Amino acid sequence: MRPVLTTAEMADVDARALETTMLDVLVERAGTAVALAAVDLMGGSYGRRVVAICGKGNNGADGRVAARRLEARGAKVMVVPAGSPDPIGKQGLQIDLVIDAAYGTGFRGTYEAPPVASGVPVLAVDIPSGVAGDTGVAQGRPLAAVRTVTFVAAKPGLLMGDGARLAGDVVVVDIGLNGKGSSIGWMEDADIAALLPPRPVDGHKWSAAVLVVAGSPGMTGAAQLCARSAFRAGSGMVRLGVPGGALGDLDAGEAVGVALADVGWADAALEAAERCRALVVGPGLGRAEHTGDDVRRLLAAAKVPVVVDADGLAGLGRVDRMPISLEAPVVLTPHDGEYAALLGEPPGPDRVEAARRLATATGCIALVKGSTTAVADPSGRVLVATEGTPALATAGSGDVLSGVIAAFLARGMPPLEAAALAAHVHGRAGQLGPRSGTVAGDLPMLVAQVLDER
Repeated sequence: MRPVLTTAEMADVDARALETTMLDVLVERAGTAVALAAVDLMGGSYGRRVVAICGKGNNGADGRVAARRLEARGAKVMVVPAGSPDPIGKQGLQIDLVIDAAYGTGFRGTYEAPPVASGVPVLAVDIPSGVAGDTGVAQGRPLAAVRTVTFVAAKPGLLMGDGARLAGDVVVVDIGLNGKGSSIGWMEDADIAALLPPRPVDGHKWSAAVLVVAGSPGMTGAAQLCARSAFRAGSGMVRLGVPGGALGDLDAGEAVGVALADVGWADAALEAAERCRALVVGPGLGRAEHTGDDVRRLLAAAKVPVVVDADGLAGLGRVDRMPISLEAPVVLTPHDGEYAALLGEPPGPDRVEAARRLATATGCIALVKGSTTAVADPSGRVLVATEGTPALATAGSGDVLSGVIAAFLARGMPPLEAAALAAHVHGRAGQLGPRSGTVAGDLPMLVAQVLDER
């Protein structure tokens, strides 16, 4: 996984660097990296026309170094001060690239970028100007970049909200600084092989078994999706219990049915979980008043990691009704509405801090769903997954994610990493499906395909 540095963490990195390295040296390195990125985007430099929007701070200094470097390679560069209202490329002047070096991650306030002619690519320095470095919230009228060159590590604002939309491709450049000390990690494809334990040669079906407690009489679709996803993510045995449901109502498939009463099913579920390595509770469970009692009983006594989703979260109610002590790790997976019901307030634009708040309040692993999914543990560590796609905005997608998390837990992953890697794989699976018309039933096999490509 790649490190992500908050603005405060990056300020510490800069301060340590300035103890041994002159600021001019760092600016020269950063500006040179921007110039090289500009050459790459333009396919050359000689005769190209570039406009560099430069502010008064270090971000602007990086832009001016890039301008000087490009001029030395034959480009025609116009440096425009930040705040200029003059349109760029709208008086018949052909522009090949705009470098946005007006303001960096520490900018506060509103930024109104000068109008840029349609079709002119923008290269942002560190972050698109006007985007908050820690939250991704844009104020004013920032420019949308095709690429952002950032230094040492990615910043949270590049991965969330408006920032994720405006940054384009994020390229992290090493300029010789020590970026250690990050509390946030950014999931990537290499983490599949690095973090997910291989299935043991001498393993058997119970080696990574999962219990799914989900569904309700006549409503077993979510339960089946969750079970199928656990299988496709590497579970060798899935036991499926539908409270109040008849075993004969389950579709024929690989999951083994477990009889659970309509009310007071927690003890039977705990018994069924004794040979399992993880369990899921909640998808399609229903909103009956007694459901919360069984969910809380299950969490308090479970001896294996538990994933709580959908109606399981609704059953918990406010976080102050959570069990006081938990024997095993618990992963909560709320979308924005479920988050608000748990904490009494919406997550807001800062997904990282939202995940931390929920993890701290509950003592659980908190996975806050979204196009950027943030996963936090109670210590404050956060992992983010950014592969979410609109294709996943389909009924049942969350049930699939829960099954994948449970399978990764059953295969022996730590809960924070299991939840974050599952979110990454889930997003990658969504990208493999059709852009329009992907349904949740497509996703389990696509998950398996992503894992096969690791």
